[in-house]
Amino acid sequence: MAYVEAKDLGVRYPVLTASARSLKNQILSRTTGGRIAGSKARAVEVQALSQLNFVFEPGDRVALIGHNGSGKSTLLRILAGIYHPTEGYLDRRGRVAALFDASFGMDMDSSGFENIVLRGKYLGISNAEIDRQVDDIAAFSELGDFLKMPLRTYSAGMIARLAFSISTSVEADILLIDEGLGAGDAAFMAKANGRMQQLIERSRIVAFASHDRNTTLEFCTRGLVLQSGRLLYDGPVRGAYEFYDDIIGAKISWDSMAL
Repeated sequence: MAYVEAKDLGVRYPVLTASARSLKNQILSRTTGGRIAGSKARAVEVQALSQLNFVFEPGDRVALIGHNGSGKSTLLRILAGIYHPTEGYLDRRGRVAALFDASFGMDMDSSGFENIVLRGKYLGISNAEIDRQVDDIAAFSELGDFLKMPLRTYSAGMIARLAFSISTSVEADILLIDEGLGAGDAAFMAKANGRMQQLIERSRIVAFASHDRNTTLEFCTRGLVLQSGRLLYDGPVRGAYEFYDDIIGAKISWDSMAL
């Protein structure tokens, strides 16, 4: 069963101030008896998400909409189990596949074939599934004999190809997609888009964070608008973009008045 429910979900985490992170300040503090202003280690708390309430059920195709820093990527990582709520709770049922950045679960000193196993493990693919799919993953990546070479010999586009090929081999109930996942060079994109669409169709719940409006309108039917870690709108995706445009327009008008 695929199901996600968030109840008063919140995430906060400490961030060291610049002065606390400064090696120079730490050294000078120790050698001067701590008299350097701001050298004492301090941390501030960032409220990344606050009081989120929603339910995702089978058939939901959800676009996470908001500017940079609105909380989209943090929410995806909560849904994936990478981060944990510090407030409220999250009920998640079903197998999750997280398509995030190309470096996730990859080792630069291991070969392409070894990284198929490594990244597959990070994504929760069993040994039997990896063994069954390794030839298909290798063929889809079109990397040939490079798969016997360590990843440090690859270009960025080749690494992205391999990561995409592995990630989209997962059978999932809940599919989480971040815009940071690329598929390499332009010649590979048409095939990659077709494979991504098949994966989305097979998954029962999809949550997709992207600034590409055309892509989200193509794949998603529901939109969540986030701002400063708060959920401001939850409804049809076109209505979500209209709401978001109103927010951005109001902000621009306000900023212009303040000049």
